[in-house]
Amino acid sequence: MQAELPSSEAHGSDCRLYLITPSVFELDGFVPRFEAALAGGAVGCVQLRMKEADDAAVVAAMAELLPRCRERGVPLVLNDRAHLVDVTDADGLHVGAEDLAAVAARERIGADRILGVSCYDSRHAAMEAAARADADYVAFGAFFPTTTKTPRARPDISLLEEWDAVTVVPAVAIGGITPDNCGALAEAGAAFVAVVSAVWDHPEGPGAAVAAFGRALGTAANRQAGNQQ
Repeated sequence: MQAELPSSEAHGSDCRLYLITPSVFELDGFVPRFEAALAGGAVGCVQLRMKEADDAAVVAAMAELLPRCRERGVPLVLNDRAHLVDVTDADGLHVGAEDLAAVAARERIGADRILGVSCYDSRHAAMEAAARADADYVAFGAFFPTTTKTPRARPDISLLEEWDAVTVVPAVAIGGITPDNCGALAEAGAAFVAVVSAVWDHPEGPGAAVAAFGRALGTAANRQAGNQQ
């Protein structure tokens, strides 16, 4: 049974962790680290991002990771690879500027699967993705310096506030996010904060990293609740 994104009527008050896998990993060694991350705290969504791998490696990784996500009710989406969504029974697809166009991606995966679209610093692109492709979430960033990849844009955090004020489509914030800076993004209206190296390169391991994000996002939610009273 496919998992769905956590629903949140008030985005910023319920910001979740969006976990992105490393682009390259050895599957047998990665599985226990992945399990530790999921056990570390609440994860709202996982994206399998194996940009440099062949299709067979992606299928093999999905066979190991998807059941572990399903056990916890966490959706697992593929980055690009629209042709593998049905093959792997992925919960959805994430596309960027160099991938399949959002409208074509929606047509390919159908109405019942999650579709996420990278929109970088463009509110217009996000509106198009939401209106024309029925995107389930849009991603903005990079908000902070990142070594994961060269960012296409560096939007101001105010973009999250502007987006949250005009639509109910969740926004994912990405780029250089850590437990120390994620609170500002949550309070600005991000429904998810997407992380890569801050979890997988954490000195105490991925489980400790996810727990740290949970504490930081919980503090941000409590602060927001206090401000709204």
